[in-house]
Amino acid sequence: MTRALQAVSASRVRKAMDAVEHTRPYASKAWQVLTHIAGQPGRNNLHPLLIERSEVKNVIVVMVSGERGLAGPYNTNILRYTLNHFRNYSVPVRYVAVGRKGAELLHRRGLNVMAQFTELPPEPQFTDASPIGRIVVDEFLSGGADEIYLVYTNFINMIRQAPTMKKLLPLEFGSTEGLVRSEFGEQPAASEGPSAAYAYEPGQIEILDQIVPRFTALQVYQALLESNASEHAARMVAMKNATDNASELGNALTLEYNKIRQQSITNEMLDIAGGAEALAQASQ
Repeated sequence: MTRALQAVSASRVRKAMDAVEHTRPYASKAWQVLTHIAGQPGRNNLHPLLIERSEVKNVIVVMVSGERGLAGPYNTNILRYTLNHFRNYSVPVRYVAVGRKGAELLHRRGLNVMAQFTELPPEPQFTDASPIGRIVVDEFLSGGADEIYLVYTNFINMIRQAPTMKKLLPLEFGSTEGLVRSEFGEQPAASEGPSAAYAYEPGQIEILDQIVPRFTALQVYQALLESNASEHAARMVAMKNATDNASELGNALTLEYNKIRQQSITNEMLDIAGGAEALAQASQ
C-alpha cells in the first residue's frame, strides 16, 4: 500500500509542477500591467484594493492545507506556522480554511473559521480558486477585514517544502515580496532609459476593476498549486520512509522468527538425543 501511494504521489507532483509552469505567462503579464498602472500618479485613488487602511481592526487568514493525511508533518507544519504568527495577534483574526485537514485542525482548536473549502479536485483549476478570491475581496471592500494574509506551503524541491505567508490584500507594489510575480516570473531587468508609455482602453479604472480582483484570485490559485505539489511531495517522502521502515521491520521480524524457530528445532533435537541416551542407558 505504501509503495502504491508513493508511486501515485510521484506521478501527481510532476503534474502539479507542470500546472505551475502553465500559469507563469499570465502571472508575468498581469504583474507587468499592474506595476505600470500602480506607478502612475495618484495610484491610491485608482482602486480600493490598492489602498492601505490607516487602522487595522480585523484580519482574515486564508490557510491552505491538504485534503488527506499520510503526508508526514505537512498539515501540522502549516497549522503550527499559522498559529505562531496569529495566535496572539493584536486584532481579531478569522480564518478561511482551504483543505479538509486544515479545517478540522482549526475547528479542533476552537478558532473562528468563517468559511472552508474542502473536497477540492486532485488537480485544481482557476475556477476552484475564484470563489476563495471573491470572498476575501468582498470582505476587504465591505470593511469586514483591513488586511488579508495567505498562508500556504511553498514547493522548493522534492525534499523541502516551506510554509510561507503573503499579504494578499491590500496589494503591495513597493517590492516583489509576497507577490506571485516574485516567485513565478523573472525579476525585471534594470532600465536606464525612460519607461515605455502605454495607452489603456477603455481606461485604467476599467482595467483595474477587472485585473486586480483577478490577480488576487491568481495568487490564491498559485498557492493551491504550490500546496498541491508540496502535499504530494511530502506524501511521497513519507510513504517511502514508511516502506523502508516496514521492510526493515519485516526483515527484523523474519530474523527473529528464524532464530526462535532454529532454537525450537535445536531444543527438539536435544530432547530426542537426550531421550535416546536415556533409552540406551536403561537397556544396559
